Amino acid sequence: MMPLTHTTAFSQLENIADHALVQLVYVSSLTLRSRLSASIFDEVEGHAQDFNEQHGITGTLCYGNGHFLQCIEGEKAEVAALTQRIFADHRHKHVEVLLLRQVSGRRFADWRMRLLFLERWLWSPATKQQAAQLSPYLPFAPHGWSPERTEQFLQLIKTFDSPPHIKAAGITYNALGNMVRHIAAPHQAFLVVQGFLSVLLIVGLVLLFL
Repeated sequence: MMPLTHTTAFSQLENIADHALVQLVYVSSLTLRSRLSASIFDEVEGHAQDFNEQHGITGTLCYGNGHFLQCIEGEKAEVAALTQRIFADHRHKHVEVLLLRQVSGRRFADWRMRLLFLERWLWSPATKQQAAQLSPYLPFAPHGWSPERTEQFLQLIKTFDSPPHIKAAGITYNALGNMVRHIAAPHQAFLVVQGFLSVLLIVGLVLLFL
């Protein structure tokens, strides 16, 4: 089954009863500008908690490797309205719906949309021990996940005693890392050649003065 687009997702929602409880899981990628901002995660998490508490939305929000996966649960009308906002948010791109279904109960009723960071190098030692089961899903690349893989992932993170948390300075380093990666990636061949020539130059100078 292919991930749903904006149009097909809303088409499926129309077939669900108005007051039904709905679960929707989508994935997206941060834009470059968002990836370079260390505050983007605080903004997203804070806004989500405020909005979702007011509208009866629960779920979980996962981030790793430049990608978001969010599970939202609530009444159909509230989920539909939030989905509109999600697709219109310019801080991310390539939004795809992996799961959209009517459910009998909330899976993340007690999570209140906590943010899970799925990058090992950002984790605290306690988190690394707890989240070792996440290895099959790392590096995090949820685009194109099947409904079965998505369901398995949701079942796994639900078992955590507490959500994976990070070292305080990690977000800033992550933003800087994304910036370096973006600049270096398109010029890797050039950088390798320049590095090699620099080594040869140093060796030549050393030999010259021996």
